[in-house]
Formats: sequence, structure tokens, C-alpha cells
Amino acid sequence: MTDFEQQARGWWARLIAWLHGEQRADTTRKAKAALQDLRDSETGRKAEAAIRDLRQGEAGRKAEAAIRDLREGETGRKAREALQDLRDSEAGRKAFDALRDLRDSEAGRKARAALRDLRDSGETRDKS
Repeated sequence: MTDFEQQARGWWARLIAWLHGEQRADTTRKAKAALQDLRDSETGRKAEAAIRDLRQGEAGRKAEAAIRDLREGETGRKAREALQDLRDSEAGRKAFDALRDLRDSEAGRKARAALRDLRDSGETRDKS
């Protein structure tokens, strides 16, 4: 690639980044404002209190201990090894390839579009 082509590609990349930058910044500001509104709302305060109570309560402590035991114990080690063996196996590779092919296929694109439409119609319905 010539020096001119490299300069043109670099200029184009900077231009695209600049064009997308303001949109992303605006989206980020809106997301932060929405999150702050949620935290400040009564529902948000109740949810935070419920999560705090769950973490600090007996059930939360038992769940954390169980997860820690699973991660650090023999059962967790065996589960990790089994998952790694599955990933490394021929069947695992075939399943991964099949999922990738489905994702890249027309059927996969249609499924994603249908899910997106379903999600968007749910948002519209919730706002009314």
C-alpha cells in the first residue's frame, strides 16, 4: 500500500471516529441520566435495598459460600475440565461451527431481526 493510501485510510478512519464520537457521547449522556433517574426513583431505591438485604442476609451469605466452594473445590475443577474437554472435542467444534453458521445465515439474520422487532414492540407497549 502506498503512503498516500495509508494517509487516506488514516484520514477516513479519523473522520468516521469523529462523526460517531458525538453520537456516542450523546447516547452515553442519555444512558447515564436514565440510570441516575432510575437510582433516584422510589423503585430504584427499593431495588437497591432489596439487593443489599439479599447480599447481607443469611441466604446471600450461604449462596456466596456455595459459589466459592464450587469455584475452589474439586467439583468446580472437574466441571471446568469437563467444559474444556467439550470445547476441545470434535463434537464441541462442530457445535460451535454450526452455531456460527446459523448466526451468519439468512435464517440467523431473520431471527435476530424478529427478536429486535419483538423487543422494540415491547418497549413501545410499555411506554404507553
